[in-house]
Amino acid sequence: MTGVWALASLWLGLALIASLLSIWFRISTALSEIVVGTVAQLIIGAAIGSALLGTDESWIKFLSGIGAIVLTFLAGAELDPEVFRRKWKEAATVGLASFFFPFFGCAAGAHYLLGWEVMPSWLAGVAMSTTSVAVVYAVMIEFGFNTTDYGKTVLAACFVTDLGTVIALGLIFAPFTIKTVIFLAAGVVVFAVLPWLTPRFFRRYGNRPSELETKFLLLCLLGMGALATWADSEAVLPAYLIGMVLAGTVGKDHALIRRLRTLTFGLLTPFYFIRAGSFVSIPDLIAAPAAFLFMLVIKVFTKIIGVYPVTKLYKAPNKEAMYTTLLMSTGLTFGTISSLFGLSRGIIDQSQYSALVAAVIASAVIPTVIANAFYLPRHLLPKSDESVADKPAALPDASGAPRTE
Repeated sequence: MTGVWALASLWLGLALIASLLSIWFRISTALSEIVVGTVAQLIIGAAIGSALLGTDESWIKFLSGIGAIVLTFLAGAELDPEVFRRKWKEAATVGLASFFFPFFGCAAGAHYLLGWEVMPSWLAGVAMSTTSVAVVYAVMIEFGFNTTDYGKTVLAACFVTDLGTVIALGLIFAPFTIKTVIFLAAGVVVFAVLPWLTPRFFRRYGNRPSELETKFLLLCLLGMGALATWADSEAVLPAYLIGMVLAGTVGKDHALIRRLRTLTFGLLTPFYFIRAGSFVSIPDLIAAPAAFLFMLVIKVFTKIIGVYPVTKLYKAPNKEAMYTTLLMSTGLTFGTISSLFGLSRGIIDQSQYSALVAAVIASAVIPTVIANAFYLPRHLLPKSDESVADKPAALPDASGAPRTE
């Protein structure tokens, strides 16, 4: 067990460094963790060996995976049903534009300009069409936008985009089998029963030191996640849907949400974001940068073409419209999942996979840095959190939201 404890301390040390960097440079913790993971893999791999970081260790994969699941659930739980009912047209229009423009644009670019075969090109379109719920939600938490109508609408749009990604991946590449039918049927039952069962179960047995609520939610998330992967889908999709259907109950239990955020941001998501960053091979990108840069530019360009006019259609100010567009340009979870799906099934080769993953991860960093540096809509900041954008001493509290000393 000595090796396990040493490796765990190394990863948490990297997470601590990432947190300090996020405070010093006033950037999202999620982005700093991605960058730290990339740099750590480069330095440790060059000095000692890439295996030392242990990204393929089963327990690191588990913590990374459960971090993505719980973070996605929390993002879904932040969707205020009332806000969604009022702004569903805006969220759906932004989300669909965010999906279709890069999907067709990147697929066409990969086929006609990079010379990729038809199926790898479609896979590239799927991987580049995504918006990272994990990154967007982390940014919303950092600045307090998650409590605003604006933040909740953007998160809803993220869900629409990634739902389109999952459907496209399934329709184009994954066979529709009896497993799919079973998963869909079970999902309908679970999503219908949970909003009725959960509040009653919590009222009868909750509010005890045993943290029954957390265990119940993790059971639901991991159980549906297992069923989703068995049906060749992705575990984060039912997690988001569970969060959405429980937004009116669990989402309003602020004490429970704070405890889940402490667990998620304090322990789980550093493994997810650092591991994602470690997949970027800087030497490979330097040796063959064309495909990576092409995919990154086409993704951001097509997102701007698709999303910015829609935000202006709904009368968003210029700064707010551009901020939304850049956040919708981020990618991480579903982009890397789609790329790995293509590699494991022989749809794309290793060089194509490296280019796609690097472009996906770069899209998690570059648009968000630009958005926060130049287009942060300060007029939307909650009054109590306006100092987050200005004071270097801003620190996250137990919920993951900023506070000042």
